Amino acid sequence: MIELGLSRISRLLQQTPLSWKAIHIAGTNGKGSISAYLSHLLQSGGVRCGRFTSPHLIDRWDCITIDERVVQESLFRQIEAKVKLRDESLGIGASEFELLTATAFEIFNHEQVEVGVVEVGMGGRLDATNILNNVLVSVIAKIGLDHQAFLGSTLEQIAQEKAGILKPGVTCVVDGTNCPEAMEAIKSRIGELGLNAALVLPDTPDPQLPSLAKLFRRLDLQTHQKANMSCAVAALKAALPQVRPGTDADALIPQLSSVQWPGRLQRIILEPLTARKEPILLDGAHNAQSAEVLGDYVDHKLRPGERNVTWVIAASHGKDIRPLFHSIIKSGDDVATTSFGPVDGMPWVKAADPEELSSCTRDIQGVGAVQSFGTDTLGAIEWACSRANDSPLVIAGSLYLVSDVLRLLRKANQLPPEHGNEAPGS
Repeated sequence: MIELGLSRISRLLQQTPLSWKAIHIAGTNGKGSISAYLSHLLQSGGVRCGRFTSPHLIDRWDCITIDERVVQESLFRQIEAKVKLRDESLGIGASEFELLTATAFEIFNHEQVEVGVVEVGMGGRLDATNILNNVLVSVIAKIGLDHQAFLGSTLEQIAQEKAGILKPGVTCVVDGTNCPEAMEAIKSRIGELGLNAALVLPDTPDPQLPSLAKLFRRLDLQTHQKANMSCAVAALKAALPQVRPGTDADALIPQLSSVQWPGRLQRIILEPLTARKEPILLDGAHNAQSAEVLGDYVDHKLRPGERNVTWVIAASHGKDIRPLFHSIIKSGDDVATTSFGPVDGMPWVKAADPEELSSCTRDIQGVGAVQSFGTDTLGAIEWACSRANDSPLVIAGSLYLVSDVLRLLRKANQLPPEHGNEAPGS
């Protein structure tokens, strides 16, 4: 159940002063990547850094990292139990996300991090993470239509909610590729607070940081990747002097080339889950804006020579699936539809009916074979592999589907007990 508001999280943490400073990141798309870039840059610069993103990918605790390592399960469960006991004893009735946020913040205290990179869960103004009061810099990534039932039906309304993380006296960084309606709402809030703001455009990297321009020339990046990196670097420039005066931000930028953000345009090998040896593309695109990015990538990288693509798709219940999939699935493509399993810690999240997905997909003019596999995600993947042969294969539509695929792959990679727990090739 989603319950926005700050009263419950305030009570959960009222006796727990946060001992670290924060970088707070809101947006519809890109905030997870910006978080990953920032925590990697800070850690490379010698800053002890925690990161809290949502949702988790495979295990519930993998949304919390310390110096780029997932927090130990034992520590997570120990502190989570303490937070839940406090919630019960005070009769707060906190939501699952509020309990998780409090757990992450307590872990940052316990691990004595200097900076916590914190991604907003939903919106911003009333999100549990907005309890932060020692913020170094606020970041607003790309804004699109998502969670309209909670945040508003227009981009302007949604942007107003996202801009709710901005605080007096705190520098903010804004993705300058946002649409005019979103930018107007954000700039209005910036003006009200009289903030020092950096509007970042990826095609004009900061001339004071030649390493960024050099990185863009060296790497084959999509526009959104450049925008996310640019936002991360601008935030680093604002934050670093406050925690590591004299550290050269430009010298850290080459480290960005080694950052990987699972589930976003991720190339993986499905062996030994299936017999397919060629890499497939795994992407958590779950709204029209992120689907547009995925579609552009697929068209430019996977379709040269007019090759068809085979898809495995799922979506969350309540999503507007037509704009999500009709923009990326093309004539001649084959499609397997499936659903994801229960999401640990998020019982309110349900999968869309695979039959409805199939029906919607069949409306695409000239689409190839379309088959529903219900809850049998592995069956959907095996069918897709056989249809694709060595042609491109993409699994997309939901981060929860991405999570299920990665869990299946992890299980397939586990050796028999007599060989220990080390995964082959690790």
